[in-house]
Amino acid sequence: MKKACQAVKDPESMTYEGKFAGKKALITGGLGFIGSNLAIRLVGQGADVLLVDSLIPDYGGNLFNIKPIEDKVRVNIADVRDVNGMNYLVRGQDYLFNLAGQVSHIDSMQDPYTDLEINCRAQLSILEACRHNNPDIKVVFAGTRQVYGAPEYLPVDEKHLLRPVDVNGINKMAGEWYHILYNNIYGIRALSLRLTNTYGPRLLMKHSRQGFIAWFIRLAIDNQEIQIFGDGKQLRDMNYVDDAVEALLLAAVYEGANGRIFNLGNTPPVSLLGFVQVLLEVCQEFGAGRGGYRLIPFPPDKKRIDIGDYYADYSRIRQTLCWEPKVPLREGLRRTVAYYIEHRDRYWQSS
Repeated sequence: MKKACQAVKDPESMTYEGKFAGKKALITGGLGFIGSNLAIRLVGQGADVLLVDSLIPDYGGNLFNIKPIEDKVRVNIADVRDVNGMNYLVRGQDYLFNLAGQVSHIDSMQDPYTDLEINCRAQLSILEACRHNNPDIKVVFAGTRQVYGAPEYLPVDEKHLLRPVDVNGINKMAGEWYHILYNNIYGIRALSLRLTNTYGPRLLMKHSRQGFIAWFIRLAIDNQEIQIFGDGKQLRDMNYVDDAVEALLLAAVYEGANGRIFNLGNTPPVSLLGFVQVLLEVCQEFGAGRGGYRLIPFPPDKKRIDIGDYYADYSRIRQTLCWEPKVPLREGLRRTVAYYIEHRDRYWQSS
């Protein structure tokens, strides 16, 4: 049985509506997938939004992502590794949504030092900038389910042992705990959301190194064959980006979330094969999805960092923030495919 939301006596009153009006919000990684979708929602809430993004090629930043709000936000092309820049940028901000990061597990194994700089050292610099220049800021950190590694039990709750299987998971784990440490020791109000497989409009579609979802969607739209590693029975939970944004906003306004870590997730989990089958059916509604799929053996480099089945127990965030994923997989994929078919030329380019 699901436990009711415990954040307030009346769960219906747990809302962020009206709480961002006139507030200043800084989003690192703001031109990326989740950052841009968050920015659009914040603008709709009346926030004064500043986006910081390095626009490093292949990381996901895309100026077209903010086309609907390009005249309503400020954009600073900067790297979070720039200590002096961050010291300046955090000043006067009410909220910091810290989404900047190197998210490719494959890239982290091929270039571990860059991953260390962005996901570890830069996170410490951001928190130091807050401590010395804006200690009253509220920080929401985008963590990852990758910190758990291969699950010992399912669904995975926040008490599960942390055993990352790649460099990216280790560095993201450290970055997350810097935030919790600065909350506990220095009073910088901070928390972490461990995101699971998130999908939707504005994903990076240029290459396959940032996860299977975007690449499978691209292949399906292009009528190309989708290759699934293994038997396709691996289970995952997936969140449509609007649901992830909802969690970020709720976490920002609720003070009871400070210093805490929350899983995001969805039920029921879906197998990779099941995901592909739904994706192809959706694409066929748009006259695409004719390439089909094929099961192939795992490449050795990917098999070494594969985690098998994963899906989360997200009861903590449901009880604390009254958050529930609302967008079903088929509907989320329908919205996603429609977006990329309309704006394909903005996302398919390789440079």
